[in-house]
Amino acid sequence: MSTDNKKAPVSREDAHSPAASSKSEIDHFLERARTLAPSGEGRGRLIFALDATMSRQPTWDTACKLQAEMFSEAGKIGGLDVQLVYFRGFNECRASKWVSAPEALRDLMTRIDCRGGHTQIGKVLDHARAEAAKKKVSVLVFVGDALEENIDRLAAVAGELGLLGVRIFIFQEGRDPKVERGFREIARLSNGAYAHFDINAAGELAQLLRAAAVYAAGGLKALEKSGGAGSRLLLAQMR
Repeated sequence: MSTDNKKAPVSREDAHSPAASSKSEIDHFLERARTLAPSGEGRGRLIFALDATMSRQPTWDTACKLQAEMFSEAGKIGGLDVQLVYFRGFNECRASKWVSAPEALRDLMTRIDCRGGHTQIGKVLDHARAEAAKKKVSVLVFVGDALEENIDRLAAVAGELGLLGVRIFIFQEGRDPKVERGFREIARLSNGAYAHFDINAAGELAQLLRAAAVYAAGGLKALEKSGGAGSRLLLAQMR
């Protein structure tokens, strides 16, 4: 892997190598997801992006446990290909290969430790834009708690992603109002959705990740047909 630079901001990494969220906020996310068009037939493609700076270790550990549920839910519909993107430390932003098995993503995630550093959301958005230009990407999921970059620049790229059909679903941990405003704007401009969660209530993040994965694989109809207590709970909030 080469160090990040302006022309190649996201390095490649082989995935196979050695306080509670309010009901209204989840309702808002699900309502936004309900209005979006289905992703189409075949396997869905979802970029799973995580802030891996030092404060994110609890979220990272939780995401490692929950990511398999995304594959499981999407697998009931038609399958899901996921690419992990993360940033941490000094100017480090990496992307895995696209994987279709939860074990591959789990193995990669468990080898990564969080390190101090600033946010690099712009690199994540640029990378998603480049991937979508090659082949359709339905959803970019981003999980984080901070935004330390120029929001106007991020907003411009978010709008481009929306035009490419990439919906950004942003899940924020914490209650920083400035961060929330920025995250909401990024989601809005991509025709995506925003929701807040509390890492101490991992079930809420699990619901949101499953909803995003099922949408990526088949849209609202797929979510309605997926069955299970979790799906019924989400659908009940969407009506």
